[in-house]
Amino acid sequence: MTFQDFNFNGQLFEGIESMGFTTPTPIQEMAIPVVLAGQDLIACAQTGTGKTGAYLLPVLNHITGTAKHQTSVLILAPTRELAQQIDQQVEGLAYFTGVSSLAVFGGGDGMAYEQQRRGIQNNVNIIIATPGRLIAHLTSGVLKLNHLTHLILDEADRMLDMGFSDDIMKIISYLPKTRQTLLFSATMPGRIRSLAKAILKDPQQINIAISQPAVGIDQQIYRLHDQQKTPLLQLILRDSAYASTIIFASRKEIVKSLYKELKAIKINAMAFHSDLEQKEREEILLKFKNKQLPVIIGTDALSRGIDVEGIDLVINYDVPGDPEDYIHRIGRTARALTTGTAITFVNHRDERKLKNIEQLIERPIRVVGLPDELASIQAAPQSHTDDKRKPSRPNKRWGQKKPKNSSSNSGGSAS
Repeated sequence: MTFQDFNFNGQLFEGIESMGFTTPTPIQEMAIPVVLAGQDLIACAQTGTGKTGAYLLPVLNHITGTAKHQTSVLILAPTRELAQQIDQQVEGLAYFTGVSSLAVFGGGDGMAYEQQRRGIQNNVNIIIATPGRLIAHLTSGVLKLNHLTHLILDEADRMLDMGFSDDIMKIISYLPKTRQTLLFSATMPGRIRSLAKAILKDPQQINIAISQPAVGIDQQIYRLHDQQKTPLLQLILRDSAYASTIIFASRKEIVKSLYKELKAIKINAMAFHSDLEQKEREEILLKFKNKQLPVIIGTDALSRGIDVEGIDLVINYDVPGDPEDYIHRIGRTARALTTGTAITFVNHRDERKLKNIEQLIERPIRVVGLPDELASIQAAPQSHTDDKRKPSRPNKRWGQKKPKNSSSNSGGSAS
């Protein structure tokens, strides 16, 4: 099947061709006919499967055949980064159609708010917004959505995780009851099904590879202790041929620390975290997208907020607490049927997390042995609290090997 089979408007098809798209992904092949038919839809597909195109293309096709002087489409997204990326995709696909769009999100200065307000008053066709800032424009009275025909919730599970449930329902109270509603989510927990039941009418349902990583990802784990993590990271980045890498850490303090460590050994990397100004965040993402920045370090805010082709390595410096977040993190690579590598550092405290991940993806992850030069790096001594516990035998995988020479202080970590 090709995009020609959907019989899109000629101007829209010209945009599709100009962006080099020829064959729809499975989610696009299944979802586009449903959206074109005007039915509500709840679609579950993992990150990187092309679900943005699955709703944008049929919606753009609808707009190009109708009046273009009103706001008819609202797309809700959990983060400003995702909102901007959707807006960029609209610009590319709709280049020849005359369809206009506007990304509406918080975090900027008063000038940014004013620019958004003017764009709204100009009746842009498509608004892509984060819930909080959209409500500000709705309650101010500047935004009227009386002519809305399409409501789309992208990364709906992420929005609920971030506490936007009440905001979503408040936004919906401003919308016409007669509309097409599309809900896209990477996972389908009970809360999503409850939300879908509340806001969709007789929806069609599509499920594509729920909670499974893309087949093109080479998943690897290193078993190690915390003192070996940064040296291993440095070895991987120094000695590999990976051109585009994302490193995920659990907290922004770790992100900042890793940035300093990598900068000290002259690895071109930048830290992406909430303490940065919006302009700084945008500049980092743009450099990374344009291949001017080979390494970016961030927390899970990046896992669903970045849409960049050609990422060939994802490193989980810390194992995520939620197995679903592992799917989203490694989903940054091997997008659009390409290949990539995902490496996860696992210490003894993360064994349970690893087990949960392997249960979710229904297969074990390949263990890679540590390089010999890391074997001499000792684990940090136990705290006094730990010393009070009853002694036990060393764990065969995690305990330090007993030195052959009892006078030696060196030890090795089993891989």
